[in-house]
This record gives sequence, structure tokens and C-alpha cells, in this order.
Amino acid sequence: MVIRKNLRKKFALISVFNKNKLRYLCSNLTKHNYNLISTGSTATKIKSLGFKCMDISKLTKFKEMFDGRIKTLHPLIYAPLLYVRDNNYHKKQFISLKIPEIDIVVINLYPFESSIKKRNSDKTIEMIDIGGPSLLRAASKNYKFITPIVFVDDYSKLIQNIRDNNGYTDINFRKKMALKVFKETSRYDKIIGKWFSENKK
Repeated sequence: MVIRKNLRKKFALISVFNKNKLRYLCSNLTKHNYNLISTGSTATKIKSLGFKCMDISKLTKFKEMFDGRIKTLHPLIYAPLLYVRDNNYHKKQFISLKIPEIDIVVINLYPFESSIKKRNSDKTIEMIDIGGPSLLRAASKNYKFITPIVFVDDYSKLIQNIRDNNGYTDINFRKKMALKVFKETSRYDKIIGKWFSENKK
């Protein structure tokens, strides 16, 4: 008798400003039976590349607001990222929500640093990423179960780790990626803080 391990569906949440290597990422994730969830322009791009993708608004049942300023800040997105999967109480609460478990979170941040050079404060403000760091930090906090990816250059490492672990990632890789996230979001916030201190008007 063949015993199949973990028959539940696997999901990856992808929301990226930098869409380089998106075809590579989606192609390899779908080869390993990951279903894709995405937002706004990323979802549009993924579909244009020929991949199936669930719009995040279908999951939350809440349309994006204010030109995309609000799209991922929703309990039904953070629930699968933050619940502790070997905690029976958490598991029971999560199952009652009837939403997908998210296993991989791929986010790269709005390019705030490069926007500073344009010297347009309104446009620079719009490049302050809110949802991206929040999603990444949530996934990284729960690295025991979820893989966070913040850099395009790590896509190939993600796929290789999935190949090496029969369609999943190992905890050492997840922890390494979580460390990268916290270092990058810290660096990102410092750049924003510096800009605010130098532009007080």
C-alpha cells in the first residue's frame, strides 16, 4: 500500500514590484503543484504569462481600495501566515475560516530608495511599502511553517530547495530567508526614516 504524504493543496502568495524572473518562478512553482495567489498588477502579469492565479480579492471578498494602497491588509491574509500549524487550537480556528494555507510568500518591496532621486515628495511617499513588509514579517515570524522570499536573486535557491525536499522547503532554508527579510525591512525603514528627517516640510 502506498501512503501519500500531505495531500492538502499548496499555495504561494506572490506580489512583486520587480517582475523579473516571474515566468521562471511561476513555472517552477506550478511544476511542484503550488497554486498561485496574487494582487493587482502582479496577478495581471501572471495571467498574461499563461498561469492560473487567484486574485487576492477573491480570497478576502474585499476589493482593493485607494489605488491599491489597501489590498493585503486583511485578517484572511494574515490568518494563514500567522497561525501555528502544530497548535490544535490554532488549527481548529483556521479550519473554520475555510481559506487556503499559504506556504510561500514572495514579495519584493516598492523601490523607495530609487524614488528619492526624482525629488517629488508625493511620488516618493507612494513608494513607501506598507503591505509588503507586513506580509514578509508575518511569514518570517512563522518561518517554522512558511517560506518568505524578498529578493529576486533567491528565486533559484527557493526552487532548488523545493526540488531537494520533494516539493517543500526545509526549516534551515526558511530560517535563512526569514533572516534576510528582517535585515532588509530594517534597512528599508532606516532609509525612510532618514528621508523624513531630511525632508521636514
